[in-house]
Amino acid sequence: MATLADRVMDNGLSVLDTEANALHLTSQEATTYTEATSTHSLGSATGISISAPTDRAAGGRKVTLAAITNGVFNANGTATHYAIVDTVNSRLLATDTLTASQIVYAGNNFALTTMDIEFTDPT
Repeated sequence: MATLADRVMDNGLSVLDTEANALHLTSQEATTYTEATSTHSLGSATGISISAPTDRAAGGRKVTLAAITNGVFNANGTATHYAIVDTVNSRLLATDTLTASQIVYAGNNFALTTMDIEFTDPT
């Protein structure tokens, strides 16, 4: 049976804790930093906070993105994904789909509740 030690998973997740500093809501899944921050970005929040890695209840490890209250849309469109980035090093760190897509308008604000980013234990 394959296994990954917590240390291996933590080192992957700790990049989010130590390097991530912005979140973008995007019109489709970004595959590069430029897509996340420019091509597909509809809005962003800076100064995000992500916890250090901890145990995941169902096995594995996780980090938690703190609630966001300061997001601002800079374009009209339909937000379908989020992208977490490191603006200092121009790196795309994580993407995923939003729970529900939403039509958005430039100049409006947005907020997100806390969310976990997880590695499950290998099976």
